[in-house]
Amino acid sequence: MSLNEILKIWYEKKDEIERRLDEFKSLWKNASDEELFAELAFCLLTPQSKATVCWRAIEELRDSGILFFGSSEDIVDFLTGVRFKYTKAKNIVSARTFFSKNSKINIRGVLSQFSSPIEMREFLVANIRGMGYKEASHFLRNIGLGESLAILDRHILKNLVSLGVIDVIPKTLTKKKYLEIEEKMRRFAKEIGVPMAHLDLVLWFKEAGLIFK
Repeated sequence: MSLNEILKIWYEKKDEIERRLDEFKSLWKNASDEELFAELAFCLLTPQSKATVCWRAIEELRDSGILFFGSSEDIVDFLTGVRFKYTKAKNIVSARTFFSKNSKINIRGVLSQFSSPIEMREFLVANIRGMGYKEASHFLRNIGLGESLAILDRHILKNLVSLGVIDVIPKTLTKKKYLEIEEKMRRFAKEIGVPMAHLDLVLWFKEAGLIFK
């Protein structure tokens, strides 16, 4: 992976990336709390699992209503191909309970209390089981609130090493290390003139061959 390769992909995919980011932003403005919860549940499924497989499971759970009313045992039946599915199903139910008020999901109301995506992320990491900095950053980006946040999965970290942004992939990603690498990625994005959220999707495209979520 070279800087020229990054810039080539960006120039070719810039319009598609901007359309995708606009779609994310429209979710926060227009989506129901149930739709926002589907995005949160998706991000809880993604660790060590293929994003496309996880989103297909979320679509089936959402369309059946089980995402919003089913037990963890019900949810597990839809998680074919998702690693650690029993734990993740429990995490989805736990998150749904946390965000529910009078039997209705209230993600927008809860997150609107905070003045910045950084504060929202800290709140999510502290309160949602199974949601670390990567998952919380991913969720906030996917609902149009986290364009300045880094989603440091193994693919992004590998490419940051090959670009010389970091020296090695850390064995463990503590909060301190996550924020340190995020800041290095933010500075690198600024230096090359590619917005942070664009850079994430460029690196993801380089690995997966599509602009997804």
